[in-house]
Amino acid sequence: MHGQAENSGPGGYAAARLRLLNEKAWSGPPRRSALAGLTDEWLAGLFAAGAPGARGVSLVAVGGYGRAELSPRSDLDLLLLHDGSAPETVSTLADRLWYPVWDLGLNLDHSVRTPAEARKTAGEDLKVQLGLLDARHIAGDLGLTTALRTTVLADWRNQAPKRLPALRELCEERAARHGELQYLLEPDLKEARGGLRDATALRAVAASWLADAPREGLAEARGRLLDVRDALHLTTGRATDRLALQEQDQVAAELGLLDADALLRQVYEAARIIAYAGDVTWREVGRVLRSRSVRPRLRAMMGGGKPAPERSPLAEGVVEQDGEVVLARAARPDRDLVLPLRAAAAAAQAGLPLNLHAVRRMAAGARALPSPWPAEARQQLITLLGSGRPTVDVWEALEAEGLISLLLPDWDRVRCRPQRNAVHLWTVDRHLIETAVRASAFTRRVSRPDLLLIAALLHDIGKGWPGDHSVAGEVIARDVAARIGFDADDVTVIATLVRHHLLLVETATRRDLDDPATVRSVAEAVGSPGTLELLHALTEADALATGPAAWSSWRASLVADLVGRVAAVLAGQAPPDPEEAAPTAQHERLALEAVATGAPVLSLRAQTEPPAEPSDDPEPLGVELLIAVPDQAGVLPAAAGVLAMHRLTVRTAELRSLDLPDGVDGSVLLLDWRVAAEYGSLPQAARLRADLVRALDGSLDISGRLAERDAAYPRRRGVVAPPPRVTVAPAASRHATVIEVRAQDAPGLLFRIGRALEDTAVRVRSAHVSTLGANAVDVFYVTQEQGVPLPGEEAVAVARKLEESLRT
Repeated sequence: MHGQAENSGPGGYAAARLRLLNEKAWSGPPRRSALAGLTDEWLAGLFAAGAPGARGVSLVAVGGYGRAELSPRSDLDLLLLHDGSAPETVSTLADRLWYPVWDLGLNLDHSVRTPAEARKTAGEDLKVQLGLLDARHIAGDLGLTTALRTTVLADWRNQAPKRLPALRELCEERAARHGELQYLLEPDLKEARGGLRDATALRAVAASWLADAPREGLAEARGRLLDVRDALHLTTGRATDRLALQEQDQVAAELGLLDADALLRQVYEAARIIAYAGDVTWREVGRVLRSRSVRPRLRAMMGGGKPAPERSPLAEGVVEQDGEVVLARAARPDRDLVLPLRAAAAAAQAGLPLNLHAVRRMAAGARALPSPWPAEARQQLITLLGSGRPTVDVWEALEAEGLISLLLPDWDRVRCRPQRNAVHLWTVDRHLIETAVRASAFTRRVSRPDLLLIAALLHDIGKGWPGDHSVAGEVIARDVAARIGFDADDVTVIATLVRHHLLLVETATRRDLDDPATVRSVAEAVGSPGTLELLHALTEADALATGPAAWSSWRASLVADLVGRVAAVLAGQAPPDPEEAAPTAQHERLALEAVATGAPVLSLRAQTEPPAEPSDDPEPLGVELLIAVPDQAGVLPAAAGVLAMHRLTVRTAELRSLDLPDGVDGSVLLLDWRVAAEYGSLPQAARLRADLVRALDGSLDISGRLAERDAAYPRRRGVVAPPPRVTVAPAASRHATVIEVRAQDAPGLLFRIGRALEDTAVRVRSAHVSTLGANAVDVFYVTQEQGVPLPGEEAVAVARKLEESLRT
């Protein structure tokens, strides 16, 4: 197809290369191989022109080019190998090779060495040695190249006991820097764990003859990542391995996939196969190296005989051998349907890995469990889920061989499903397992730990279906729980937990807990004290498994407050009416001072809570900011703007009128807020008060100050955020209209909202601010000037005006 004559010069090669990359019929391995072949022809032509008839010198491709796997923007890794007999000729030849490559703008990684120098450098630099393992002859003295390949490979095998631990350490360091490919929203296809470098490392382990990776699906997984990188190079025109968010749709289209989510799922599936193969391989490397170090001593002690491996029973049909869980000799996977769950539970309880061959043997003979499951199967699943951190590796071993899909067919919908929210650390399926791991720590605080663990496993199972995942998940959870063998009452509890797994945290952070309607609505949804207890534990486990931004002592305190109020209602106590609540002594003192001075009065007080684990530095719940101010317009935007100027984040905000003692004229607004510093220390209360006075009298231009600060620190280019959305929550309160704002979090957002609400002439009774990652969800209880809820049409109009103001 591509003749050498046509490609003997840079122009010919460049044109042929461009044609090849633009031909849609060529893709995947054939294109990579063709591109490598085309490049070989061109470089061989340059070599022949630069050193006609030269002996003792050869051109060698190493690394990815050595494997004939050239992506559109891949580096050319080249070694000019020579015997040292004609250094000047070699130097001239190097110039004639390297400069044409540079002239075409191609990335070049090059070296000029004798075989002895190459061997010495490989012995000192592990990365060089790995590259030479894939050395491939391009031009010149074939014998020279062949001898180097033979020597390097022999050195690698001889040095494997020392080199492989170093290679494993290199892989672990890279994983720590770049994360796990199978969970990242913007993964590095090459460097992250489970990526292309790990696949290359597994090839190197196999070349050592010391151990080998599981081969099923490995070549296909590696090929899929290379295909994605090819498409990434073509769509960006750059030599990049990072799959950025803004490029995923284009890459998906280049590969003929439906959308970016379909692309990420394929990437995650491939990464999971490579990562699992790595786990198994490195475990085998460790076992072989330990065996080699121990065997000579044992043979000497036992007169040269080979010792039989020790096998310790763990469960029926399951034993421990050499640090792994294997099947007993009498085990019959084709007859014992519960064996996979029993082996998994035993492994997780013992904190040991499942042996690869044992898992494959069970998978080969596995059949679906009858519906409902036998009681033992249900108990073994609960034991597995309640085993804590070891559950993750055991579950992944079952999943790698298809056993999870056989046990729980609904799992395939969430497998490797990405979550496009920076708050989430994991894919949906891994998040479900992480939630079970977190829930296992709470099994002593609930009366039905089995229901908690199953609900943790299933709470997001609806994310594989259209619509509200909680609603879809409830239907699936009912079916799965019944199939597993729970009775009708337990199935109802599990379904309720799945349906309402977000209820407590969303209500606690976005609703007025002093409003009786709020507490009653939660009590009605939950139904019983036992379900409330389970939902409380599930809420915390879910949040902890989501990521650090989803849970804090502050959120925990709000949820605990709500749970206490709901528990009281479920016990038959009526929630107190906020209109009848008397002000505290501190509130009354601040209010009287505000009336006497005719100006705002502030109080700042840190609130802390002992951490869940011992610590010298308890986590702050935030700082309580109390502001008493004579009743007037513009209090909310003024206070929010001043706090934004001082880089204080508002976590909760409540505004209400205080009843003053008899004989005291005037009306006072009390702002009871929780705030936290974005960074640095808190400002002084006197400074806040002075700025608030100026904001209220109009002498402080908050909008201008915030605009100046934004201009001084321009935002970096990134993903375009979805537009804000403002809605009215129906029947959420009998005292006020509840308006919910969802928007991209930004400094001064609460100030803008407060100013927009002031423009609509509504009165803000309380505000509840919640931020998850880059997303702000702020809820406002508003009334007319007379203190009554807004009529329906007026409420919708206010929401529409607020949304319009936030879009501009």
